Amino acid sequence: MKNPIIPYNSKLKPLARQLRKNSTLSEIILWKAIKQRALGVQFHRQVPMLEYIVDFYCHEIKLVIEIDGVTHEYRFTEDSERQQAIEKYGVSFVRFSDSEIKKNMFSVSLVLEETISNLLAKKKDTPKVPSRGQLK
Repeated sequence: MKNPIIPYNSKLKPLARQLRKNSTLSEIILWKAIKQRALGVQFHRQVPMLEYIVDFYCHEIKLVIEIDGVTHEYRFTEDSERQQAIEKYGVSFVRFSDSEIKKNMFSVSLVLEETISNLLAKKKDTPKVPSRGQLK
């Protein structure tokens, strides 16, 4: 089954590309740990969704990973509204602070492994809806 695409504002694509080219240290550290299906699923960096750009996204299990830096300390309401809007599309979120990534990547990896395992199990247990060609 093809992964559903969450709608996004196409005007965000150049900004997402720029953000990928100018990653923060925490984004680089996390990307090295999750790229090339290192955790069994494929992630993409700086993905436009609705009117926002998320740090990392896995289409297969609908998982967003967000890294909250210093600027997020003052944007709790905006981040919460943004997350709720995206969650309406069945997307799960996991958030880490910038310092967690830099100082405790082992724990971050454990949380990600458990989250991915749970989402894969949930996906496996979800009954598949037959396509039109399979209906009799």
